[in-house]
Amino acid sequence: MTETAVLACSNLRKEFRQGPVTLTVLDGVEFAVAAGERVAIIGASGSGKTTLLQLLGGLDDPTGGSVWIDGEQLASLDETARGRLRNRAVGFVYQFHHLLPEFSALENVAMPLLVRREHGRRAYARAAELLGRVGLGARLEHRPAELSGGERQRAAVARALVTSPRIVLADEPTGNLDGANAAQVFELMLELNREFGTSLVIVTHDERLAARMDRVVTLSGGKLVQHTA
Repeated sequence: MTETAVLACSNLRKEFRQGPVTLTVLDGVEFAVAAGERVAIIGASGSGKTTLLQLLGGLDDPTGGSVWIDGEQLASLDETARGRLRNRAVGFVYQFHHLLPEFSALENVAMPLLVRREHGRRAYARAAELLGRVGLGARLEHRPAELSGGERQRAAVARALVTSPRIVLADEPTGNLDGANAAQVFELMLELNREFGTSLVIVTHDERLAARMDRVVTLSGGKLVQHTA
């Protein structure tokens, strides 16, 4: 791993067994993301983009190879330490917001800070600040069912950034939104990336969005085979 990389992997492999058949999804992926860099991962459906993102975020274990987050090798950490590293250094945004339905927007966004046992008043103040930043300052007490699709996804972006992570991993973050809301959420993510200096890796099918990132990599045949400026 290079010293400047916030996230990196080397010779990353992932295989799945389907009865007597072994399916190789990732076959020796090499990848690194610099501080503040914005990278898009594109590729055909079923090419392994989501699997790659899960491995990079420490949500799943590879069959082989290594992943480093903020200088720490995931394989060297037990599950508790890995969870602390994810909480401190990584934010996640998914195609579906994954907000907890029984909690308000404010409570959902504060949750990562409360998990790390930060004082409640500070956690809620930071969550309110981020929700205001994404245009939801008047919706703090609304539950997810009371928010529009675009509002729910903006709350999910705020939740990903509330811990001031080194990197945000986003899996089709605009894939469930109509064109206007998708553009708004994407612009918000780019704006917050510039403002906070958080690295951003986005899996997307939308090549127009991908083209606005610093770098585009294409996953095909289990490898990252194309790099374009």
